[in-house]
Amino acid sequence: MHIPTSFVSLAFLVSAILVNPSSAAPEIDEEFQKVTCGSSVKISNEKSGVRLHSHSIPYGSGSGQQSVTATPTKDDPNSLWLVMAQDGHTCNRGESVPCGATIRLKHVNTKKHLHSHHHSSPMSGGLEVSAYDGSDSGDDWTIECVNKSAKFWMRESDIRLKHVNTDRYLSTSSQFVFGNPIPGQQEVAAHSLNQQGDQTWSAQEGIYFAEEVKQEL
Repeated sequence: MHIPTSFVSLAFLVSAILVNPSSAAPEIDEEFQKVTCGSSVKISNEKSGVRLHSHSIPYGSGSGQQSVTATPTKDDPNSLWLVMAQDGHTCNRGESVPCGATIRLKHVNTKKHLHSHHHSSPMSGGLEVSAYDGSDSGDDWTIECVNKSAKFWMRESDIRLKHVNTDRYLSTSSQFVFGNPIPGQQEVAAHSLNQQGDQTWSAQEGIYFAEEVKQEL
């Protein structure tokens, strides 16, 4: 699904990345409540309290591509992902992302796309999720909003990420934790809906671009 074009402003908001867990979360301005194209966000797993993460460490089996994990560390810059249109499409900075849209997520530091395919994941027996150096349809993920009445992907609202090619969901679980060289980080894999792990995520800290809709005269 192509994300529709709209008129946007270049205004942006840098949300706090270093968060004091004991302090109240700041109120989000209305113009920054939607997740938009061009935003760089941290994606948190609701149940496990970890953030989607990658780094320049390849899998030792399977595809051998760059590994994707989930980390409990909130202030790690390797947990930022750039929101982009699906493979073969474009979207303007500041375009809101509708529920049901297909997107890509590009790892900010290593410039590789969140990816899945039919290699087995190393621990849980699901499908491997990696960071891919390139771009193809294996990078496409559909935004499924848990709130069925929602129209757009909203910050701090529950979503699932469904891999388009395999119909599996981005998942993690505290049952599957790596040792060295990435101790304490959880496996991220793709599983059938509710089959394995925690599959509900939300956009949290990051850099967000505001949408500005042009008014007709």
